[in-house]
Amino acid sequence: MVKAVVGANWGDEGKGKITDMLADQADVVIRFQGGANAGHTIKNKYGKFALHTMPSGVFHQNTMNIIGNGVAFDIPKFMKELKDITDNGVPMPKIMISDRVQVMMPYHVLFDTLEEARLAGKSFGSTKSGIAPFYSDKFAKIGWQLNEFYQDDDVLKEKIARIAEIKDALLVNLYHVEPIDQAGLLNTIHEWREQVKPYIGNVSLYLDKALKEGKTVLLEGQLGTMKDPDHGIYPMVTSSSPLAAYGAIGAGIPPYEIKQIVTVSKAYSSAVGAGAFTSELFGDEAEELRRRGGDGGEYGATTGRPRRVGWYDCVASKYGCRLQGTTDVAFTVLDVLGYLDEIKVCVGYEIDGEVTTEFPVTYLLEKAKPVYETLPGWKCSIDGIRKYEDLPENCRKYVEFIEEHIGYPITMVSNGPAREDIIYRKSKLSKTV
Repeated sequence: MVKAVVGANWGDEGKGKITDMLADQADVVIRFQGGANAGHTIKNKYGKFALHTMPSGVFHQNTMNIIGNGVAFDIPKFMKELKDITDNGVPMPKIMISDRVQVMMPYHVLFDTLEEARLAGKSFGSTKSGIAPFYSDKFAKIGWQLNEFYQDDDVLKEKIARIAEIKDALLVNLYHVEPIDQAGLLNTIHEWREQVKPYIGNVSLYLDKALKEGKTVLLEGQLGTMKDPDHGIYPMVTSSSPLAAYGAIGAGIPPYEIKQIVTVSKAYSSAVGAGAFTSELFGDEAEELRRRGGDGGEYGATTGRPRRVGWYDCVASKYGCRLQGTTDVAFTVLDVLGYLDEIKVCVGYEIDGEVTTEFPVTYLLEKAKPVYETLPGWKCSIDGIRKYEDLPENCRKYVEFIEEHIGYPITMVSNGPAREDIIYRKSKLSKTV
């Protein structure tokens, strides 16, 4: 059976914890897209970790952790994370890297940084991790699959020279910096290929065998629906699809194998980067929620920059769940809202004088004004509660109100950062999976 853990919204929903928790029952955990531009924060018996490249199953000794071919694979960051977790007492995890994964090159990061600086106030809010230049090269067919690193030097030098001819024209004439150091790049390839050589494998073949043996595979997505390059808030999106459907491509499995799609959605909204954010809060109200939110505040796991925060958005979440093909919603950080007397929920958008509950295209989204309903808060801590019926009445009403408006079953409620801080819930909307 294949399960997927993906985000309903802008990312930062708490997918790492849910993946870490579900990895207890998984034989394989696979990152299928994205790069080191976003992170999953996980808190367990080994400590607190922010993973950027590693699959979230690395804390489970019997789990195979796979970097799929859809990932923007940053080798130095991968090696650093592996060292960081093992230095902190985590046993060496089982790891496989797809021989077809494409590699983040040093010039990708350079181009990302230079272009954001050039755009200045009109930038895309990039994390400067090289993601857009990487995927541009992949689809322009001048990227590097990992298996290419193991060719003879004559072949490598020819490809480096061919790429440098294109890149240097921009580096020198547009950005006014030095051209690519071709000899240095060859040396980098030599160094990197030795570092990752022990982990390389034929991932699609491995997964085919695993599924035929009845093993459970968990697909781990990065970011969320709003950052999808086709269905998100284009152009303020990422460069690979964070939709569960893409997991079949990014892992190399048949799409019909994906049986359960756990879509993670926060009990309030948050986002890193630019782009339309209808229910956003500002000023002291936003700062209070940001300070209390997440696990230690709402700050990016990769960048450390403050996240934008807002009220829960049913319009965006319903759309996000629909595009993911949601079977289960995991509702996270509900415990954060216990300080509020009242809680607003965005249930519609007013656009040009008309109210809609359907998520619009970007140019209309930028004109949207939130339509709110206000619910009473529960004004107490819900830490440590393990049964849904033991939650305060107003807390349960909040969960059920949102479930009704998004139309997808909330079957998991997270009320704390640790793996065991989870409440399982039966929903009348649930379907047998």
